[in-house]
Amino acid sequence: MVKKILVLVMALMPTVIALAQPQVSRRNTTTQPKSATTTSTPTSNSAKTQATPKKKTATKVSEPTVDRASIMFPTAVTVPQDVSWRRDIYRALDLTQDANAPLYFPVDPQGDRVNLFTLLFQLLNEGKIPAYKYSLDGLENFNKENRMHFKEFLDDNGIDYEIQGNSIKVEPADIPSALVTRFNIKESTYYDQNTATFHSRVIAICPVIQKADDFDFGDDSAFDMSDEETNEEGGMDEAVANEPLPKRNMPLFWVKVEDVAPYLSQHMIMTSNYNNAATCSMADFFDTNMYKGTIYMTTNMQNKILQEQYANPKDLKKEQDRIEKQLSDFEKNIWENPVDSAKIAERDSLASLQKKAKKAKVSKAPKENTEVKKTAKAEKTKSASSSSPSTPRVSVRRQRH
Repeated sequence: MVKKILVLVMALMPTVIALAQPQVSRRNTTTQPKSATTTSTPTSNSAKTQATPKKKTATKVSEPTVDRASIMFPTAVTVPQDVSWRRDIYRALDLTQDANAPLYFPVDPQGDRVNLFTLLFQLLNEGKIPAYKYSLDGLENFNKENRMHFKEFLDDNGIDYEIQGNSIKVEPADIPSALVTRFNIKESTYYDQNTATFHSRVIAICPVIQKADDFDFGDDSAFDMSDEETNEEGGMDEAVANEPLPKRNMPLFWVKVEDVAPYLSQHMIMTSNYNNAATCSMADFFDTNMYKGTIYMTTNMQNKILQEQYANPKDLKKEQDRIEKQLSDFEKNIWENPVDSAKIAERDSLASLQKKAKKAKVSKAPKENTEVKKTAKAEKTKSASSSSPSTPRVSVRRQRH
């Protein structure tokens, strides 16, 4: 048996050697494509590296990403485009008045409580909302080309900042929230015939900063200093030099309320000086028209503000009151038959119902008294006839005819 096995092994040895040589050649052939792939991989990697920057640049140019706040507050109400009547009005909100003070205080952040401008400033720095440049005509332009860059805004207004990587850091003390004492708003008053409702909504907000106007000298006579304003050496007197410079209001940018509404709904403000528990969100403050502002412009074909049309302050005040009356009259006279809601409430009140019930009782009371008197007289006559025995009874019999 052993001899037979050795013979078989000797006979199979050439075939084994022959099979071993093609395997080596196969390995060599397989290694050659590997070298080819290794040489081709840098080109594919370079192609990948060329494609990735395009994606990064696309994300920078794109619109602000969707934030969780906008998901939690998705129902931002916009003005319909097919309304039957609409009037756009621009108002100036003075934050020093009590009605508008909730938007101004606290000037410095106190925990989670911040004023409106600080909130807008933080949202712009984080890239959560877009802002649009303020044009000289005072009208808002929400086109993409008019988008404002936050860094340019900081440079133009002289606000200190520090660049840390891809973000901009601004210290809370450097935010000029104390100088923003006014807000311009665009208010749209309209009648929606689809729902038969009358609304007055704020659709745009513009913060206005108060800055010292050191370049506005008026006419050339401002440069001619009198003897009282100069010292012996001919320079400006120290008292005149220390006088505060005149200030002017500078609008900063426009922001759409539908972009800011998700964040306004999360910040509470105090609405009463007497009841500190009376609070509401900034979104409700604008939605319920709790603010008070003076009209400085209406949307017109000439794009003129009221001050250009009425230079006299008395005439300007009359025109502002006239516009306010037009809005209130239109709201009252929407229906063909104007209805006074106060009279309806008085008519349907419990007091009026009680008055009606008393009148009904008084009107029914005399009839009941007369009937009672008649029955009382009849009972008296009956009792008198039955009690007196002297009176004979008279019987009447029917006779047949």
